[in-house]
Amino acid sequence: MNALPKVMAPVLTPFLEDLSPDFDLFVGFCRWLESQGAGLAVFGTNSEANSLTVEERLELLSHAIEGGIDPSRLVPGTGACAIGDAVRLTRAAVQAKCAGVLMLPPFYYKQVSEDGLFGSFAEVIERVGEQGLQILLYHIPQVSGVAISPGLIERLRKRYPRIVVGMKDSSGDMNYTKAAILRFPGFKVYAGSDALLLGTLRLGGVGCISATANVNPAAIVKLREDWQKDDAERRQEAMARLRKIFEGLPMISALKAAVAHHGKCARFAQVRPPLMKLNEAQAGELTARLAQEGFAMPGLEAELAPA
Repeated sequence: MNALPKVMAPVLTPFLEDLSPDFDLFVGFCRWLESQGAGLAVFGTNSEANSLTVEERLELLSHAIEGGIDPSRLVPGTGACAIGDAVRLTRAAVQAKCAGVLMLPPFYYKQVSEDGLFGSFAEVIERVGEQGLQILLYHIPQVSGVAISPGLIERLRKRYPRIVVGMKDSSGDMNYTKAAILRFPGFKVYAGSDALLLGTLRLGGVGCISATANVNPAAIVKLREDWQKDDAERRQEAMARLRKIFEGLPMISALKAAVAHHGKCARFAQVRPPLMKLNEAQAGELTARLAQEGFAMPGLEAELAPA
């Protein structure tokens, strides 16, 4: 089994003017993130994954690997409402020798039973049937509307202890995070925000999968490596302060605007409807506030430049 990266970015997906994926720009951005030490949770929430078709996700994954991205740094999001879609995506990730997958529960039907959720995950695992599969469950109930309960984790861990190896906890509830870490020894719990990275590590978590790892990866990776040093609190505060700037605006659009500005690549700001790009005033506010923080993305422009 591959070791899962400790810090991952849910990689932003760039689009062309006609809203089709920009494969070349995607690979360039993946290369930059990899150069900064981050793992690549492609097809996460901030990747606009649920605005992508299965075919688009598969093609983006192929382009990334053909473009030289190390599969052991890739943890694609493969959760889907349809079992067959989740199976196709998960099988492709395993066959490409990705480190693991990040899997949402089926999220359209609400108030479903624990038995139903267990059955959905189990069906995907059994149909994929591949050795080396590692699944991180994706707990983001405020968006999915479907929580991953401790009871569900326990059942999945009991049936598939070498496959269901961890979780991204994007609930923001540190009591839930602590309970999951203490109840399931060896279960890899990732914070869903870099603002909670230090607290999660101190509880026994392993790292984070965070939106702002798209723009601030090196600092997040450094804190993960040096979290027991005396200046950890100061660096955590700086990371949280930067994240608040992005949270004050539509998050995905703001992240893309920052990449477009610092990478000198205006088309990176494109999002797919129903999302909308930042307006001129919002983009100006973002740029000014980031400048006040001394924010930079070194090396990005070179990776996004046309070949």
